[in-house]
Amino acid sequence: MDQSVPDLSFMNLDLGIFLALACAFIANLGFFYKYRGANEVPKVQVLHPFRSARRLYSSKWFTLGMLTATASWGLHVGALALAPMSVVQVSLAAGVVFIAVMAERIFGFQVGRRQWLGLMLTAAGLVLLGLTLPQMHGAHSHFSDAAMISFEAGLFGLGGLLLMGPRMGGPVEHHGVMLGGAAGILFGVSDTAIKALTGITGSHGLLGLVLSPWLGVAVAASIVAFYASARGLQDGDAVPVIAVTGTAANIAGIAGGIVVFGDPMAGSTIGVVLQSLAFVLVILASALMPAPVRAAGAAQAA
Repeated sequence: MDQSVPDLSFMNLDLGIFLALACAFIANLGFFYKYRGANEVPKVQVLHPFRSARRLYSSKWFTLGMLTATASWGLHVGALALAPMSVVQVSLAAGVVFIAVMAERIFGFQVGRRQWLGLMLTAAGLVLLGLTLPQMHGAHSHFSDAAMISFEAGLFGLGGLLLMGPRMGGPVEHHGVMLGGAAGILFGVSDTAIKALTGITGSHGLLGLVLSPWLGVAVAASIVAFYASARGLQDGDAVPVIAVTGTAANIAGIAGGIVVFGDPMAGSTIGVVLQSLAFVLVILASALMPAPVRAAGAAQAA
């Protein structure tokens, strides 16, 4: 007698997508809390990291934001352990929609037409990606050391250029957005390392996790991203900085899934064209999001 057995790989994929969507909502909520807290304390100083961290955590809003971010990080790790990295990052990209809705409905920001156009382009890109992604089984945690090292080193270099900002000739008025982009890229470095660690832990247990060099990479990238994100929230407006941070992390994560972990792209010519168009739409949306926005309360005060 035939017995139907549920496909656990598809169940894991669905659960991974659900965890990623929950992570996106909670992470953005944490970002808005951190924005409010970071602007209650003196500017983050690179030469005084411990003093800067102490001042940031002296704000109850920033502390609440970090606690919220920690919860979202747990959901993110769970999603990475269950689903391919590119699928997780595409699901996280839906967080751009959450940013605008939360900004207007909860925190009193006014989101302009450019931002809403960016949201529509992002939604279109997500639909195209969802329709063109091939069926995938398992968590896709296996990787090549050479691909991993090259990819992570490249992202570290790009993040470093954005951190330099005005010193490299970048416009001073966009420093906050540039720091947000650097933080997002470094979060992508950490996410890629964490994805590798989920596979290492599954194969070698906790000992493999502790001995892996990618644990150090994940921690180092997270620390630098923490300070870059906090200073970016101090130097820039909330919505564009948060949007650019999330988008940069998403793009880095999707690229990491394909380049490092071998997540498949579409197999047909039409699928490749549509998938490429989807990436272009998401990138174009990220370019539209940094348009200036102001809190409604601040506008009234002026």
